[in-house]
Amino acid sequence: MKTPQEKRIARGAVAHYEDAQYYDHAYKRRRDDVKFYVSLAKRGPVLELGAGTGRVASAIAATGVEVVAVEPVKAMRTRGQEKTRGLPVTWRAGDIRSVRLRRKFSLVIAPFNVFMHLYTRRDLERALATVLAHLAPNGRFAFDVLTPDLRAMVRDPGRLYRGPSVKLGGKRYDYFEAFDYDALRQVQLVSMVFQNLDELADLRSLPLSQRQFFPEELAMLLHYNGFDVERRYGDFTGGPLTADSESQLVIARKSRT
Repeated sequence: MKTPQEKRIARGAVAHYEDAQYYDHAYKRRRDDVKFYVSLAKRGPVLELGAGTGRVASAIAATGVEVVAVEPVKAMRTRGQEKTRGLPVTWRAGDIRSVRLRRKFSLVIAPFNVFMHLYTRRDLERALATVLAHLAPNGRFAFDVLTPDLRAMVRDPGRLYRGPSVKLGGKRYDYFEAFDYDALRQVQLVSMVFQNLDELADLRSLPLSQRQFFPEELAMLLHYNGFDVERRYGDFTGGPLTADSESQLVIARKSRT
């Protein structure tokens, strides 16, 4: 039986992705990572794990490269199918910890913090086994996760931090975030709060749970699960990974030893 904290983390793994229209609106200006993954996909086929609404898959497929997009959340998958209609994208429902497609791919990608929804060592090991099962000889695996932000980890969980206002369904909302870091599980729990400016009774809250991976920890996890890290970057333009990098970008290959 799951503990209340485990249930909270599990809810935070999916809640942010149940409104695909809001998701697309929230991240429509996020383009640097798309360019990065397109630059890696010189030839196909490409397997994308956690494809969301097809933000990356559609851009890769627009270059003529075949993409197989795996996404567990139905709302995201349906939206993605609409956006990639007419492009060489095949959608599959599946959990990245267990999906097996009986195909090999020259490139496997997991963009935009997908691996931050793997909360236990076992979850991560199973997901990496999925990658290995689908990598062609000399194939590459590329993904990104956030670099742990120590300032966010020590924020007062009882305080709301104001963000920029957002528009949902044609209505304007004030936006706030609250942070609660579970140091034992290394999970950052974020509560995203939306307050309608015209209807105060319209108050919404969405949880988001993200497993934090420290850079050397991540390198070791990859090593002990059969990967050699080829490149690590600190941004989507190929800059070095530093203590101030917002994200960690990793390109790895199946270990030769």
